[in-house]
Amino acid sequence: MNGIDRWGALTDDGIIDLMQATNNSIHTLGEALNKLSISQIEQLITTQISRVDEKSIEFLPVITENKKILCVGLNYEEHRVEANRPKTGEPTLFVRFASSQVGHQAALVLPKESVEFDYEGEIAIIIGTAGRRISEKDAWKHIAGYSLYNDGSIRDWQKHTSQWTPGKNFDATASFGPYLVTRGEIKDGQILELTTILNGKVMQNAKTDQLIFSIPTLISYISSFCTLEPGDVIVTGTPGGVGFKRVPPIFMKPGDVVEVQAPGLGTLRNTIISE
Repeated sequence: MNGIDRWGALTDDGIIDLMQATNNSIHTLGEALNKLSISQIEQLITTQISRVDEKSIEFLPVITENKKILCVGLNYEEHRVEANRPKTGEPTLFVRFASSQVGHQAALVLPKESVEFDYEGEIAIIIGTAGRRISEKDAWKHIAGYSLYNDGSIRDWQKHTSQWTPGKNFDATASFGPYLVTRGEIKDGQILELTTILNGKVMQNAKTDQLIFSIPTLISYISSFCTLEPGDVIVTGTPGGVGFKRVPPIFMKPGDVVEVQAPGLGTLRNTIISE
């Protein structure tokens, strides 16, 4: 807002400026998750501060200073089958860089090196409580909340080798938002319906009970090899229906509008532009 990165809470009558509510001592949601509990953050929302019109702000990714963005591949059976990949006993993981993501309503950028820009709608988990070797039964307690993610992929670069890093990390090719919806608003184990829409046409639709590796399983597995910290993000995988496996393939092009949505989490909307 006004060229300054801030964080806030969406209410029925506007956005509460939570940076102002902390006397400008906490500047981002990621910083807040490292310094405050969710209950303390929710207490800030009761502060009597004037509201900001949502139309007056520019959305950033939900977490801007990511230490870790851990993405799960091939985590819906339909997508595993369409990708012609074998079943595995453990999750397929890769990482994204913070520079590869933008916020809600920002432009996703088709790089000049490719025309194979694919959509991948996903549910994202934001960690709120640190932990290592977290058991599946304790996993929910480590979640701060949920959001939406478009794990945009530059397919030809992803296929250069068996390692996916290049195709997943071109600048401004993924989006993350629009909001963090707290764990208290989404019941533990609640089934979420995920839909990806391109230019008004439904391209992907699935429910989280179709995940091959559940949210608790992902948290437990990932925390076995690294400490999960507040603000870390786990992107849980995309359903079937991706563009590069359609006949003929469908890739995003300049002027397209892509939306990822789930009831309770809102709609993450982005347009596509050329670099």
